[in-house]
Amino acid sequence: LHRLITPDRHGRPADILMGTDTLSDYEANSAYFGAMVGRCANRIRRGRFSLDGLHHQLACNQGEDHLHGGPVGFDKAVWELVDTGTRPGASITLKHVSPHGDQGYPGELEARVTYSLDEANGLRIDCRASCDAATIVNLVNHAYFNLSGDCRNPIGDHLLWIDADRYTPVSPAVIPTGELVTVAETPFDFRSPTAIGDRIDADDEQLRLGSGYDHNYVLNHPGDLECPAARAWHPATGRLLEVFTTQPGLQLYSGNHITDDVPGKSGHPNKRRHAFCLETQHFPDAPNNHDHFPTITLRPGEAYHQTTIYKVGIGEPSG
Repeated sequence: LHRLITPDRHGRPADILMGTDTLSDYEANSAYFGAMVGRCANRIRRGRFSLDGLHHQLACNQGEDHLHGGPVGFDKAVWELVDTGTRPGASITLKHVSPHGDQGYPGELEARVTYSLDEANGLRIDCRASCDAATIVNLVNHAYFNLSGDCRNPIGDHLLWIDADRYTPVSPAVIPTGELVTVAETPFDFRSPTAIGDRIDADDEQLRLGSGYDHNYVLNHPGDLECPAARAWHPATGRLLEVFTTQPGLQLYSGNHITDDVPGKSGHPNKRRHAFCLETQHFPDAPNNHDHFPTITLRPGEAYHQTTIYKVGIGEPSG
């Protein structure tokens, strides 16, 4: 996702996505701007997992751990154009085939993603995959949003609501501990609209481990595309972003590790906490002894299909 241009309350259009200007910049940087990440988004502890009694070692690119598909994940691939679609609105379908052994993953995986725009101002992302041997898959789009329409502005003033009573706390390696903990009376409680910047620097061990928000939320209504999973609102412009998804989790990332040397659009450097992500996903490190986490195993003959809709408009983030 390179640009998403939407009007403010006065009808003035602006791009609400952080990114870069050229394909080579997208391929070279490690911030995953707008990319489809996979095979497995987020972290897998030490890059290891077992499946059907077989142990697998993935390529590690986050210290001892595997992040967003490894050093040469799906974000580094130029996907094949399959179809431009005939449905109402505009759509495009892309395909990427990951061979057996790619970054250490078992089995060949064919992934397809369809991006479509509808007349209700929804950007729909349909992810599908199939395999020829048992494997794991968790496809996620890693869009960075700044609803002010100008990524030179920090995102602390954005109000956020997340439909989640629990989240998955992390270890010092930012890997889920396996616990599902209530957000009540913590800086992670966004069940009422709250500014991202209000508590981001609070005296909280989990915020210190993530250098801000970099945590997975356990959504209250997984799989329900009629029920919003999250809303973000920028008071100054009136822009409202609503998120609907079939996925069980949502990663809130407050852009804590963006550095000034990452090229931005129109010559402006991208900066720390000047964009945020609402990544719809299965839970990080799901294969490793977290039997209560939704599975990310895919087997031959099974169809992987997950949908996320980012709907943009003008409004307020009522809970």
